[in-house]
Amino acid sequence: MDTSVEQAGTLLPGAAGSAELRVAVLIPCHNEAIAIATVVADFRAALPGARVFVYDNNSTDATVAAAQAAGAVVRREMLQGKGYVIRRAFADVEADVYVLVDGDDTYDAAAAPGMVRRLVEEQLDMVTATRIADWPAGYRRGHRFGNRLLTRLVSYTFGSRVTDMLSGYRVFSRRFVKSFPALSAGFEIETEVTVHALELAMPVAEVAARYRDRPAGSRSKLHTVSDGLRILRTILVLVKQERPLQFFALAGLLLLAAGVALGVPVIVEFLHTGLVPRLPTAVLATGLVLLSFLSFSCGLILESVARGRKEMKRLAYLAIPAPAAPY
Repeated sequence: MDTSVEQAGTLLPGAAGSAELRVAVLIPCHNEAIAIATVVADFRAALPGARVFVYDNNSTDATVAAAQAAGAVVRREMLQGKGYVIRRAFADVEADVYVLVDGDDTYDAAAAPGMVRRLVEEQLDMVTATRIADWPAGYRRGHRFGNRLLTRLVSYTFGSRVTDMLSGYRVFSRRFVKSFPALSAGFEIETEVTVHALELAMPVAEVAARYRDRPAGSRSKLHTVSDGLRILRTILVLVKQERPLQFFALAGLLLLAAGVALGVPVIVEFLHTGLVPRLPTAVLATGLVLLSFLSFSCGLILESVARGRKEMKRLAYLAIPAPAAPY
């Protein structure tokens, strides 16, 4: 397997006196033989000078041959899952601007130049394409509902700067890509990307883009229920890691409420009779109250640890200049 670092092509002029910006189009795909050639051709036309990379994830159809015939650089990732593919692409490809898009031909390549231009001109780190469906049914109702629900959960916890968290069409700066500690394996990678940007208060933006139906014969790899639960689990894990005080304080409040609910009747009865006939309930209530204080203490300690991790990620981010930065 070729593990060499790939250099992207050039597309846009940088700051005065600097070299042109290298732009890479990254397309993770699995069994997309029907659509991949169109996706590659469209992005090569929309971003002339950019280099298009197709990262194949164990396809069993003609995806690889179709991508190569369309002019893409094809690489393979053997670990199954979109998250594995993206972390490999981010590690391998050297560029100033990265365009990430799914290989199913549902996203409009014509939006890419505007997204890249906005990222560079406004010194942003991520531009997300918010999907506007242009066919009557739109994308699947379950997907749409799940996307809205999960986006609201993330917005409530980490900040309301995103409206389409699960969009697979984004443009990133080099400093985002090379400071992003990708850990997700599957479709929850979009959640991890979004939370990373929000937690570090990166400059981000959204651009509306057409979202069309998949080509006839093509099938979505996203499973509404199972992948939705995995994304929800990822959100909970990220809340625990990035906001431990909130997470453990909430757990502590729930434990405290349960302990008080069980303990108050025991205390009232003791005050009236001087007896504790329900000793197991009293012990359980005491244990729950103690656990609530322990949970709160853990949250305080882990909050300091999370702050240290956040500072290290921020320093890694700041070590890389923004695209076309004049200073």
